Amino acid sequence: MNLIEKIKEKVKTKNRTIILVETEDIRTLKAAEIVKEENFANIILVGDESEVHKLATENNIEISNIPIINPKTYENFEKLKTTFYELRKMKGITLEEAEKTLLENRLYFANMLVKCGYADGLVAGAKSSSADVLRPALQIIKTDSDSKIVSSFFLIDIPNCEYGANGIFIYSDCGMVQNPTSEELSEIAITSAKTFHQLVGKKPKVALLSHSTLGSASHPDVEKVAKAVKIAKMKHPELELEGEFQFDTAIVPSVAERKAPNSKVAGHANVLIFPDLDSGNIAYKITERLAHAKAYGPITQGLKKPVNDLSRGCSELDIVGVVAITAFQCKD
Repeated sequence: MNLIEKIKEKVKTKNRTIILVETEDIRTLKAAEIVKEENFANIILVGDESEVHKLATENNIEISNIPIINPKTYENFEKLKTTFYELRKMKGITLEEAEKTLLENRLYFANMLVKCGYADGLVAGAKSSSADVLRPALQIIKTDSDSKIVSSFFLIDIPNCEYGANGIFIYSDCGMVQNPTSEELSEIAITSAKTFHQLVGKKPKVALLSHSTLGSASHPDVEKVAKAVKIAKMKHPELELEGEFQFDTAIVPSVAERKAPNSKVAGHANVLIFPDLDSGNIAYKITERLAHAKAYGPITQGLKKPVNDLSRGCSELDIVGVVAITAFQCKD
């Protein structure tokens, strides 16, 4: 049983409800059908009922027992509108603008369903950019009190791989924080370690990555990562968290023996923290395509309730996997 299947088993008894927004996309409808069949979460679709059912019928997708909410006819729309207005009125939004936004933008509408407790989480991004998915979440759901920054990660599952946790890694941040400061990088590392332990159930070994290993190069980019390691260790000395490491030093034991012989993390890292969004995003796509890995995400961490993004190149099974992770992230 792979990791996603294990997560599905864990959430089956939780009865979570997850919203899928992009109902004009066949992948979304197929994913909804699969989740319904596997019965590990409840699904709500957002869209025009007749259009959604027409597309499903044309493609032999069975969604007849899955509820569809149309913002234009939703019975609790007034509550969503007034709550959204109260949240954003200090930013200058009017009640009329609040109504217009919720009627015209499904992502804002779906976030309000989560905010008001009509669903537990939200998954989107098959047709939307990360910025469009995450902007309403940051405005409506907002940062959790236990977190100082909202970031993202990919859950990576590489077949027939001896590195990491038998091919399981968390890559972070790959989809949100463009160029984190040392302080932000330390928070991303700490949160990612917690996420790895929750999802995978194994001890996190966190490597902060660079083009340098323990001072082998001198540059402000290297200093940023080294400083982040020091900050994170001061905050959480119990974590196995080290760096700065080059990628091979972090995961390959034979390389680690030469470059970082006294490290508990080097050669065994399973949580990889990238110095910026460019390197993280490039790395996960290389891993996904060349190593034939499953890459679930970008998954957000640090929000009060889970709102998760998808790669626009995702398959329906990728969406199903992210739904499972989202259900797992929901708080009791």
